[in-house]
Amino acid sequence: MSDDNVAIVSGAARGMGKSFAERLSAEGYRVVAFDTDETVLKNKAVHGRVADVSEVDQVEAVVREANKLGVIKVVVNNAGTWRRTPVESPWEQAISDWDYIMDTNLKGVLMLSRASIAHMKAAGGDIINVSSYYVLPAKSAGTNPPDTDLYNASKWALNGFTDAWAKYLDEYGIRVNGMCMGAVDTPMLRGLYSDNKLPDEMAAVVMNADDISQQLIEIIDSGRTGENFGAWVGEQISLG
Repeated sequence: MSDDNVAIVSGAARGMGKSFAERLSAEGYRVVAFDTDETVLKNKAVHGRVADVSEVDQVEAVVREANKLGVIKVVVNNAGTWRRTPVESPWEQAISDWDYIMDTNLKGVLMLSRASIAHMKAAGGDIINVSSYYVLPAKSAGTNPPDTDLYNASKWALNGFTDAWAKYLDEYGIRVNGMCMGAVDTPMLRGLYSDNKLPDEMAAVVMNADDISQQLIEIIDSGRTGENFGAWVGEQISLG
């Protein structure tokens, strides 16, 4: 690998994003890791920046900085938000929830990717959209829960980006894939429980963020494009 290869990771202060960023750094990439959480600045393994993926001027600033560091080769669209959105919630709440979820989970993916593509076309690379096992054939109960329609919709919508971009960008050597995993031990998952402690039965089987990061590297090394790679609780994590 060239020593001037650059990776950009959104939502990289904690959890999977932090793991992705640190693994890419260990692989030799110069990593621009950004988040709205200022703890991203404390990670000495990366070039940490405070930025909101849903704000176009901040996204463009991140991409400009990454381009100055070298050749942008990897973009990981990891930033994501989640909340319960019952179908019969009040209209005003539904619109507020839509903006909260879609601005990050969908518009942020659009903006970071498109801003990066202009710099990636000359040398190729990889765009990874972090999705959910909800978009894959169900292997357990609890897939696409009925009180998270907007989150579910945001992840299904990523399929359109992944498929169309993979086809369009193939001539430039830019590969586009989705990572679709089940429960991973992250602050987001723990935040669903009042004491930030996973139930014992979940803690016994939940996946590790570092194992998911290994799958990220395998996807990049595979040269494959236009696919959703799954990772299910209780199964070996592999490309399949």
